[in-house]
Amino acid sequence: MIQIDIEKCIGCKACEQDCPGRAIKVTDGKARSVKNCILCGHCVAVCPQNAVSIPEYDMADVEEYDPQTFRLEPQRYLRAVKFRRSIRNFTEEPIPRDCLERILEAGRYTATGMNRQDCRFVLVQERLDEFRRLVWQEMPNVLEILKDTDPNWHFLFSRFYERYQKDPRNDTLLLNCTSFLVIGADDRLSGGLAASNIENMAVAEGAGALYSGYMMRMVSESALLKEWLGLDKKQVACCMLLGYPKVTYRRTAPRRKADIIWK
Repeated sequence: MIQIDIEKCIGCKACEQDCPGRAIKVTDGKARSVKNCILCGHCVAVCPQNAVSIPEYDMADVEEYDPQTFRLEPQRYLRAVKFRRSIRNFTEEPIPRDCLERILEAGRYTATGMNRQDCRFVLVQERLDEFRRLVWQEMPNVLEILKDTDPNWHFLFSRFYERYQKDPRNDTLLLNCTSFLVIGADDRLSGGLAASNIENMAVAEGAGALYSGYMMRMVSESALLKEWLGLDKKQVACCMLLGYPKVTYRRTAPRRKADIIWK
């Protein structure tokens, strides 16, 4: 539950008016919690007196707004989005732990439906070689599952497996990434939204990412892989290969005209 410092509260109704669940009511000039809320933190963020807190959260994470450092210049942000590339060739240098922590913070602070905060981030780096071996060991079992359920994916994965058996360097699933991230979520939309912010933060840190539908299917079909990753009770929302790009891009890439309907 939220806590309101009555001594600080000036009864301005900012929290009441911005509360999406109508969980706060100002009576007798003071804000009061009147029913269970979803702990979204709007009241904490909007209060001009800093009179609201949420004991369940680490309030040391809260930062005061600074327009000079919190705001992105629109054209610069758009250019960063346009310059983003999916990375398929990485250097051997691993992303440092403190950098990965900042990248995952961008996911942690992403919006989730009903403020469920239901994402689980599984970052595989130190045990990546072990995980890579397990993935390919599981491939025959996944192929057996797909044989009757999805012939197209069975054909695709069969080709991948044939190449890998000829030469283990032909890892079409994990390529030569130095980190592998799986996002599990009760609602896949939450994981997808988090992945987008994570990729943008990775690029800001000088790294790059590749969204892997292949690994999403692989992990989703394998109970063993889901158990190893600690996702046996979560949906696989996104899989990402992470690392430092081995290629240098010189300009943005073109796109089709946007399909927009203005009404």
